[in-house]
Amino acid sequence: MSDHLRTALSLAGASVPVLPLRAGKVPFGNCAACADGACGGRPHMKSAGTCRCPRPCHGWAAATTDPAVITSGDWAPMWRTAAAVAYHPGGAGLTVVDLDDAQAVAWARETLPATRTVPTTRGEHWIYRGVMRSVNAVRDGVDIKSTMAYARWLGPGTGIVTAVPDAVRALAVKNAHTVRTAPFAVTVPAPIEGGECRHRTPAYLERGIAMAEQRITDARSQVHATVYRTFLAVLSAHGRCGCLTDSHVARLFTAAQAKGESPRHCTDAWTNARTRLGL
Repeated sequence: MSDHLRTALSLAGASVPVLPLRAGKVPFGNCAACADGACGGRPHMKSAGTCRCPRPCHGWAAATTDPAVITSGDWAPMWRTAAAVAYHPGGAGLTVVDLDDAQAVAWARETLPATRTVPTTRGEHWIYRGVMRSVNAVRDGVDIKSTMAYARWLGPGTGIVTAVPDAVRALAVKNAHTVRTAPFAVTVPAPIEGGECRHRTPAYLERGIAMAEQRITDARSQVHATVYRTFLAVLSAHGRCGCLTDSHVARLFTAAQAKGESPRHCTDAWTNARTRLGL
């Protein structure tokens, strides 16, 4: 039995949902079609890319405490090559404040109440009791990982786990209304050769984009999945005639980032939607 598998079973026995990570801190796919990311699926979705798995196949959604799954024939090859063990903080009733550098750690020590801390490669994980929305880049070098996210297991750490402070929850609320303007690359599909635009008026496209923005904004749960499905719907309706512009796509990305999605996740969802539609 590998050390990673032994750690995973120990965590599962303590009701902490676990999953293996391959090199680069990336989740494995849990079926042959998704091995090494071959399906192109995003780590939180069970049906992205070409994957048609009957159960959640990637990332936090596949994290489990079931030893039968952890030691199953599907997972066994992963543990032999795994680079690390990850866990789903929200599934364990926890929130991780991921401090990525010394400056972020200094901020936390001045601002946040003491709790259990775990050293990382460049900073620290501060682990609190309680569940909340996961949000990336709430400030420089600081991510919040709880629901719909995974974190590397780096050891038990030191200190007593305390309740999620209002200061951390406030960061998530603040960033729900603050769109990060990090650059992203989007390739807008070109018109199909010889095709004609089927939109009756420019207002048809505008109404579709506005409805898509609203759908993302109104999401109260499963934000990742909602963003992907919305991108898929927009591309299904408007992706083959060449009417979509960078401005339209930027509006969708802006709405998604306002709900806590990172620019990278937006780009991944857009790319996966295009791949699924053959664009």
